[in-house]
Amino acid sequence: MRTTLLITTYNWPKALDTTLKSVDNQTIKPTEIIIADDGSSEETQKLINAWQIKSKTPIIHSWQEDIGFRAAASRNKAIAKASGEYIIMIDGDLVLHPNFIENHLKHCKSNQFTIGPRVILNEEYSKRLLLEKNIDFSIKSNQILANKKNTINNSLLSKIFSHITKSDKQVRSCNMACFKNDLVKVNGFNEDFIGWGREDTELVVRLLNKNINRKNIKFNANTLHIFHNENNKKMLSINDAILKNTIMEKLTRCTNGLDKYL
Repeated sequence: MRTTLLITTYNWPKALDTTLKSVDNQTIKPTEIIIADDGSSEETQKLINAWQIKSKTPIIHSWQEDIGFRAAASRNKAIAKASGEYIIMIDGDLVLHPNFIENHLKHCKSNQFTIGPRVILNEEYSKRLLLEKNIDFSIKSNQILANKKNTINNSLLSKIFSHITKSDKQVRSCNMACFKNDLVKVNGFNEDFIGWGREDTELVVRLLNKNINRKNIKFNANTLHIFHNENNKKMLSINDAILKNTIMEKLTRCTNGLDKYL
């Protein structure tokens, strides 16, 4: 099965470089990497060019003009370019466990999308990680802000504790996988969302309304989240209203979505 690793980024090449290094260390490589770039400057372009030369996995740079936070549009454009049947979505500020892709493929199942775990690193350790790029999941508690247990990679525990849920809470599209044809069914991300917040939850609501199951992966597909300051939330009230409408109307498809790029 062809797999696409979709990485979102915006003007943080140091973090993206660390993410790509962790991709290069995977036990099973994705078929292709698509970087969904929401308008980064030339420094990010140079980094991607360098990785395109040295990576054994093809890397596609999907760039759009920087006219504000438009993660939904950036992801849709990348999804449209994907040749993989299965799309694994991460953010460009994550460090992937070496078994990350392998684990996601083990949990892959038709009529199902998955959401994986993350560990939130503290600021001091994140700075050191970006400088040294020493990827190590055996990190100490004092280097972690939250979710220490998510450093554990164990297939037996994962089999026991991973589970199906109908909940649209605690959505993390920074570590999410879905068949491309299921994303097409619901028309991808809703581009009515401008600014940070809720576009990933709203996608999950539509997938669930379409009777596509959600599986929460535990103790597999682990990621470390590099510390950064919170995003601007000035559009959150408007985005909350869009999400509320999708829930109330039980929508399975958005109108302003993926189909315009297919």
